[in-house]
Amino acid sequence: MAAHMRWGLLQLLRARNKCHIRFPEQIRNSHLSQCTTRSSRGLQSHRRTAGATFFSMRHFSIQTQDTPNPRSLKFLPGKPVLGSGTLDFPSPSSAESSSLARVLFEIEGVKSVFFGPDFITVTKADEDVEWTDIKRHALDAITKFFESGDPITTGTVNNESSISEDDDEVVSMIKELLDNRIRPTVQEDGGDVIYKGFEDGTVKLKLVGSCTGCPSSSVTLRNGIQNMLQFYIPEVDKVEQVEDEVDEINAKVFSELERKLQE
Repeated sequence: MAAHMRWGLLQLLRARNKCHIRFPEQIRNSHLSQCTTRSSRGLQSHRRTAGATFFSMRHFSIQTQDTPNPRSLKFLPGKPVLGSGTLDFPSPSSAESSSLARVLFEIEGVKSVFFGPDFITVTKADEDVEWTDIKRHALDAITKFFESGDPITTGTVNNESSISEDDDEVVSMIKELLDNRIRPTVQEDGGDVIYKGFEDGTVKLKLVGSCTGCPSSSVTLRNGIQNMLQFYIPEVDKVEQVEDEVDEINAKVFSELERKLQE
């Protein structure tokens, strides 16, 4: 029975169809809302409806969307950002490869920046910081960048978890599930999940984008990702969140800076 299920799963995943298995609805933030904002240097007028603001413009429109993380906001420019894959900028020092990320970090209150296939996630430093100014400056920066025609990045993009010849069947199935079922769902919420390893029954994952510091990230790991992997792959005992060494250093430096500013 187990062998039959494993064979069926492999055939399903490798078909790479467009029907994504969704996490249980309660895992997703029930108050996820969407606000459409249109921004342009040719800005002329705006009107308000329930839950959204619409700006009439001449050339360019950007949609903003809330995420399960109250500190993160998702910007959708209506055109490809990376096209495929994701790229995380956890601190200003990591943004050397992208002029857009550098400009976004210049906005007061911005803690991190994240690029997806067709979206940009901006995370603010503190919940007490109002989105109003950050959003206005970010919309202007994104609009000017896309009008400039400059490359979005010169850095390495996190694409699909490449399956190598050295991967055994279990690792290959983990990567297939992540890339075809889990990552697309997480990216819809402005984040991503990066495979970092599998050891002694533990799948090691790095959460980036809106997932970083999100109050519901532990629930997503445990009730969403872990349960799905365990259901299809009995060899998986648990899922563990990990960080790169440079991310841990950046987090400590930022925390120390916040502490000094509060004194």
